[in-house]
Amino acid sequence: MASMRNAPDDEAGGAGSGQSHGPEGDSVELRRSGHAPHHATVRDDESWEPAALADSGSADDPVASLGPQIRGLRRANGLTIADLAKRAQMSVGHLSQVERGLSTPTIRQLQDLATAMGVRIGWFFQEDAPLAVEDNVVVRADRRKAMHLEGLGVTDYLLVPHLEGRLELLLCVFEPGGGSGAEPYSHDGEECGVVIAGRLELWVNHRRYLLEEGDSFAFPSTQPHRYRNPGDSETRVIWAITPPTY
Repeated sequence: MASMRNAPDDEAGGAGSGQSHGPEGDSVELRRSGHAPHHATVRDDESWEPAALADSGSADDPVASLGPQIRGLRRANGLTIADLAKRAQMSVGHLSQVERGLSTPTIRQLQDLATAMGVRIGWFFQEDAPLAVEDNVVVRADRRKAMHLEGLGVTDYLLVPHLEGRLELLLCVFEPGGGSGAEPYSHDGEECGVVIAGRLELWVNHRRYLLEEGDSFAFPSTQPHRYRNPGDSETRVIWAITPPTY
């Protein structure tokens, strides 16, 4: 992505709103305590590359680091907070809460934000350690890229060396009650998966399915879908998507 001049800081209705709910009031509040909001430091004369944006926020608090990344990428695209909220169909108040690390977007909202700024969700994958890839074939278990959405109780681990091919493979770990959020979402492609631990509640085209360990699924991604862990223990799912969405 080419560098672009930053937009003025939080124009028209940015941080002033105390709203923390999305369009349907289903946003999930940050559950961690003891962390102050993180803010990106930006000068009007700075130019940004995506790699330079990834160091915003705190490595110890992946939820708080997500907001500054969204904020930095928004500025790199020359968008005001009102511009991005309109494109992503979110309220300005809720987007402001997200950018300040006070609320976590749903999977649908994160997808809409990424699309509005011309990237995949994978742009927000954090590397706690350099990705260990051998011959562009093997990814070591302790060196995977991970995207943590603590407010949603979800951690996605990337199991393939990169997202340049036609297949994306994830290990999705859901805390009790964790999931994609109350809003169903859809996109191009197909997806399938197998539950390797726990239980998964899956909605596809508004029909509910309850999957146990060992059960598998497949559906066109164009059908509205959402999911969550309905149990009181961790759920783990190997999830494949083609073409890559993240």
